Amino acid sequence: MRLAVDVMGGDHAPDAILKGCIDALSILSPDDEIVLIGDRRDIEETLSERGIRDPRIQIEPTTQVIGMDESPVEAVRAKKDSSIVRMAQLGSKRAERRCDVVLSAGNTGACVSAATMHMKRLPGAHRPGIAVTIPGFTGPIVLCDAGANPQPRASHLWQYGLMAEMYARTVLGIKKPRVAQMNIGSEEGKGTGLIRQAHDLLKATPDLNYIGFVEGRDFFDNVADVVVTDGFVGNTLLKMAEGLAKGLFHALAHEIFSQAPELALQLEPVLKSFYAKKDYHEFGGAPLLGVNGVCVIAHGSSEARTITSAIKNCKQFVSAHINEAISARLEATKHLAVPEQEPA
Repeated sequence: MRLAVDVMGGDHAPDAILKGCIDALSILSPDDEIVLIGDRRDIEETLSERGIRDPRIQIEPTTQVIGMDESPVEAVRAKKDSSIVRMAQLGSKRAERRCDVVLSAGNTGACVSAATMHMKRLPGAHRPGIAVTIPGFTGPIVLCDAGANPQPRASHLWQYGLMAEMYARTVLGIKKPRVAQMNIGSEEGKGTGLIRQAHDLLKATPDLNYIGFVEGRDFFDNVADVVVTDGFVGNTLLKMAEGLAKGLFHALAHEIFSQAPELALQLEPVLKSFYAKKDYHEFGGAPLLGVNGVCVIAHGSSEARTITSAIKNCKQFVSAHINEAISARLEATKHLAVPEQEPA
């Protein structure tokens, strides 16, 4: 595997990103390579300070950085020597020294724009969507889209269901994933026209285990393995879940320590294990489904361990050949909806 990492992207870049990459060397094989993209001085100084001289590490120097608050499309077009743009270029099928997978914790919109612009879309894919794996109470739940497309069309939501279902099959190993669409109610007539149109498309798709609508209160009960929604709702739900999990854990830990200090020491391993299962840092990044390559987007506040986990996941995404499975699925169902006429 040849992996390109945007060193300059994220709230704690470049230090946390570089540390995560260095820590990941222990889980990589001798044939793997990591291409560190960003400011050469920062990269070389960190490697020197850590005493790292590993032939698997390469440096791709850039001179520009896209900030977390910049307009995605404008920044990608204006900053052609930014780490995000160079990362996407290395992930392109046309790149001379192409990377098998690219990873960034930077500006999500810029990552999506750069990947769409340089890596292009898979044949038949209308819009890329971010597929995040969220730990439910009894198993993982794939949420798509989690922020790439806040204003989708019905066909986009439909394809998110198809692509995320294939992801759940090939990567998570769920044999027959239950696919649902997020709505304000479970009844057939609920929701906007957009949601109902997507519902009709999903319902008419052969060999798709579509179970209809799911409400927010049922999300974590694992009534579905894949939940489809627009990027605005998906990203809001994701961040709310992160905050709720963190808040509940700290509230529970505080209550135990204050009420029964002697019991706290006995329960500490249990609490840590529970938190690890719900902590997004342990899950690393999420794939951007629908692009012609493997692009993984990590949380903006990624720490070193987040990046290490994301790199571990990158190896799994590459070996699962997810794009081949998605392409076959899109080809088999292309007759169900008119392709969107949008720029590449």
